[in-house]
Order: sequence, then C-alpha cells, then structure tokens
Amino acid sequence: MVGSRTVTAALGVAVSLLVSVALWWYFESFVFFLFLPFVPFLFRGDGADDEGERVRECPQCGFRTDADEYEFCPRDGTRLD
Repeated sequence: MVGSRTVTAALGVAVSLLVSVALWWYFESFVFFLFLPFVPFLFRGDGADDEGERVRECPQCGFRTDADEYEFCPRDGTRLD
C-alpha cells in the first residue's frame, strides 16, 4: 500500500508540473520550470516554533533528546534541562 507521504509527494509534483506548464503557456517562458520546484523550500520553517520539538540536554555529559519519555539522562541519571 502507498503511504501518505508518497501520495503527498506525487500530488505536489503533479501540481507543480501543472502550474509550470500553465505559466509557461501563459508567459511563453521556460524560466518557471527552473524556479517552481524550489518553492516548497522557501515556505518550509525550521521547526523551532513547534512545541513538540523541544530538545533537552544533560548538563553533565551533553546527551540530547527531543523525546518526552526522558526526564533523566540514561548515562548518569542527571535531570535534563
């Protein structure tokens, strides 16, 4: 079975090509084929604003994790900051 990420990627490529062809036909320029594939990278955030992606670190050894299951460092038992 095809995963949701694969379906989303396929739809994104199809829509991107459709928009590229429409812009090429309207403006009679090939330039849009070069720039349109990079548009998703322009709108992608760095993910720092998400609450679920808080990274905690052990002050003693430097162990880092973003999993909520860890309250203490598995190496030395120090509480994570």
